[in-house]
Formats: sequence, structure tokens, C-alpha cells
Amino acid sequence: MDLYPLLRPLLFRLEPETAHRVTLSLLDLAARTPWCGMQRNGVTSDPVTLMGLEFPNRVGLAAGLDKNAAHIRGLGCLGFGFIEVGTLTPRPQPGNPAPRLFRLPQAEALINRMGFNNDGVEAALANIAAAPRNVPLGINLGKNFDTPIEDALDDYRAGLAAVYAHADYVTINISSPNTANLRNLQGGEAFTALLAGLAEERARLTEQHDRHVPLAIKIAPDIEDDELPALTDALVEHGIDAVIATNTTVGRPMVEGLPQADEAGGLSGAPVRERSTEVIAALREQLPEGFPIIGVGGIDSGEAALAKIRAGADLVQVYTGLIYRGPALVGEVTQALAQSGHASD
Repeated sequence: MDLYPLLRPLLFRLEPETAHRVTLSLLDLAARTPWCGMQRNGVTSDPVTLMGLEFPNRVGLAAGLDKNAAHIRGLGCLGFGFIEVGTLTPRPQPGNPAPRLFRLPQAEALINRMGFNNDGVEAALANIAAAPRNVPLGINLGKNFDTPIEDALDDYRAGLAAVYAHADYVTINISSPNTANLRNLQGGEAFTALLAGLAEERARLTEQHDRHVPLAIKIAPDIEDDELPALTDALVEHGIDAVIATNTTVGRPMVEGLPQADEAGGLSGAPVRERSTEVIAALREQLPEGFPIIGVGGIDSGEAALAKIRAGADLVQVYTGLIYRGPALVGEVTQALAQSGHASD
């Protein structure tokens, strides 16, 4: 029985960050009950191997929901094929001042300006070590807010070295709009220098740990179409293993006039769906055959997820759709993708 439609009105009466914490605490409690097994049984098995990893299904949790990797067990009950935690920075930081998370229920959207609030990479690693898991775990990395943008590579290298032995894959987040100048790293010489430095550090860590950990780059939906060819060329040249498309948007035309729509931050949910799918399709045209794309942005139904797969994604991630639809979304999406025959395969 899906209880979320009954719980959602109560949760939506709470301030969004409070509701977020309450929901994760409830999930942690539910993980110790028979509900956990029943929820997992409602998810369709749909195994796929990508980046050398085996995914029991194609539906993952996007970064941002479990920033400190403190709720892996509870989230594991939802039946995801993979879970991505973070964004983590080398040092703890509080993020931006509250309020910094806003609901736009008329558009089934969120605006956040969290600012990579997290307890730091070492605290998250302690949580990861204590958490049982049976699906691939991605760790999403960012830079500290007070690290100059020209020194960003230092933070990403430090984060990569810290998590390398504990991650199944690592995502480099250079597309959040809530850290000053971060998106400047997505193009030009800054992008190629970043990828070269990451490739060099990954080679060193591969030799040290005797294991290859895939690297993914998460990009913004606001990237211009004419910037994508150089971006895709650089991804291939430097041996990046996957691209995640997309992060939140700073655009507002799709929610103009709605309450709280003028709040600063990144917009996620249904309004970003179309643009993220367009970016996926453009990436698919320009990347070599078989280069993995993880699609995220506005997935709130099986059909919305299938549109990402048809555009060229190999895996999908959910976040805002989960806030509005609840745990049943995971089962719906896995079933839709399994039954579709995977139009991009």
C-alpha cells in the first residue's frame, strides 16, 4: 500500500528542509520493518552493466538528497539500482543561509540554493563504512566555497583521493549554480585543465589501489548547444567514463509568475524536463557509441524516464520527482523501462 499520498500533505506543511530531515528519519525507521522488503519487491529487476559496474535496474537516486551519506540503508529500501551521495567537499561547510529550499507545487518543482552544505568528506566516509549496501554507490564531489576557482582542481583531487577506495563511481560536480563561478569550469581551457588533472590523479590512484573507479562529469542544462562539441571531445580525450545530464537550471521562464519562482538558486523538477532531454539527445549524437549517459531532470513518471532513455540515456536518476511522487515512483519507472525494451539499446 502506498502511504505517501497520505503523508505528503503533512510533510508539505513543514518547512522544506525540516520535511527533508523528517522524511529521511522515517525511511531509516522503515528500513528496520517488513515494509523495506515489500518496497523492494515492488521494483522490477532490469540488470545492466555499464562502466564495468552491474546495476540491478536503471533507476538511481541523484545526488543532493543524502548529502552526508547518512541514510544509505533507508534509501536502499526504495529499490534503486544505484545511489549517489553528496555533494561532498574536502572540508565541512554550512552552505548558504536559510531559507534556501523552496517548493513550487503548481509546477512540481523545487528551487534550492543550498551551497554544498555538508559535513565534509571524512564524516561521509565514516557513514559509508557503517552502511550495508547492495547496489553501486556513487560519490559526488564539489569544491569548498572559499577555495578560489583557479584552485578548484586541488579540491577535486583531494576529494577523489579520499573517496577512491570507497566509491563505485565518482561524480565531479561543476554545474551547481550555487557556488560562485563553479560553472566556469564547464568549458574552455579551464575544463580541459580540470579533466587532465583528474585523469592524472585517477591514474595515480588506480595504481595505488589496484582498481579503476569510473569518473562521471555532471553538467548544467543551461550549457549552450554550440559548447557541447568541445565538451564531448574533452570527455573522450581524457578518459572520462560517463556524463550526467543535467543539473538544475537558473532559467525561470517556465515558472514565471508562480509564488517563490523569483528565489535565487537552481530550479529542478518538471520545468527542467524538456531541456535536460534535449541536452541528452545532443550528447548522444556527439559522443561515441556506448559512452554512458545518465539522464536526470524532471523524471516524475515512467513515461518521463522513458523519454530520457529514448533520447539516449543509459541510466536515469530521480530527486524532485521523488519528493512529489514518493517511493512508488521507483517501481513505476523500473517497470516502464523494463517493459520498453530500452529504445536506446
